Amino acid sequence: MSPLGTQVVQAVVDGVLTGGVYALMAAGLTLIFGVMDIINIAQGILVVLGAYLSYLLSVHLGLDLFVGLVVTVPALFVVGVVVEWAFMRRLAERERTAMSILVTYAVALVIEGLLSVGFGTNYVELNAWYVNRSVHLLGFYLPDIYLFGFALAAVLLGALYAVLYRTRFGASVRASLQDRTAARLVGVNVERVATICFGLGVAVTAAGGMVFGATNAFNPNSGYDLISRLLTIVILGGLGSVGGALGAAVLMLVIEDVVAVVWSPIWSDVVFFAVLVAVLSVRPVGLFGRTLSRAQ
Repeated sequence: MSPLGTQVVQAVVDGVLTGGVYALMAAGLTLIFGVMDIINIAQGILVVLGAYLSYLLSVHLGLDLFVGLVVTVPALFVVGVVVEWAFMRRLAERERTAMSILVTYAVALVIEGLLSVGFGTNYVELNAWYVNRSVHLLGFYLPDIYLFGFALAAVLLGALYAVLYRTRFGASVRASLQDRTAARLVGVNVERVATICFGLGVAVTAAGGMVFGATNAFNPNSGYDLISRLLTIVILGGLGSVGGALGAAVLMLVIEDVVAVVWSPIWSDVVFFAVLVAVLSVRPVGLFGRTLSRAQ
C-alpha cells in the first residue's frame, strides 16, 4: 500500500473511533430534542463540565479517568434534572423549541462563567497511562484512549438503546416522542419521562467529556466549537434519531480526517459543514429523520 493509502486508511480508522465518542455526546442532545422538542445549546459546555469534573477527580483524588465516571455520570444526571426542573418545565409547549435555545444558551453562559472563575482560562488536559499509548496492529497505530473511548461509547449507547427499546420506561419515552397527548391519555407521566430523559441526555456527556478532555486540551470556551459540531451531527442524522446520531457522527469524523490527510487540515472543518448543507439540500429531514410531524 502506498504511503498516502496508508494515511487514508489510518484516517478512516481514527474517524470511526472518534466518531463513536462524538455520537455518545450527540445522542444525549438528540434524545432531549426527540422527547421534549428542546434544542440544548448548553450541551457543549456540559461536555466541558464533564471534562473538568474528571480533571478534579484525577488530579486531586488520584482516580483513574474511567473509574471517575462512577461519580461524574450521576453528578451530571443530577445537573440535568435540576436544569429541566428549574427552567425547561416552565416553557410553554407552543414556544418550547424557540425559547429553549435562549434558555439553554443562558445556562451555558452561567456554567462557562463558573468554570472560568474556578479554573481560569488556561488550557488543561486529562492524563492517564493510556492517553499517550498506542497499539500497533496490521501496520496501523490505534491510540489506546480512542479504543477505550470507542468501547465505552459502544457500551453506553448499547445500554441507552436497551433502555429505550427493551424496558417499560423506554416504551413511555417512545410514546412521548411519537404523540405526547396520546401518551398522557394512556397514563404516561410525560413530565416525569421528560425530566429523566433530560437527565440521561446530560449524564452521557460526562463520558464524552472525559474522552474529549483526554484527547484535546480544553478550557471553559471549548464548548462553542463542540456545540456547533454536535448540532451538525444531530441535524445530519435526523432530529430525534439516536441511531442517526451514531451514523452521522462516524460519517462526519471519517470525512473530516480523510480530507485533512488528502487535502489539508485547514479545509477539514469547512468540509464538515459543507456535507451538512449538501445532505440537507437533498433530504431536509437528515439521513434518518422522519417527515411526519409529531403531535403535541
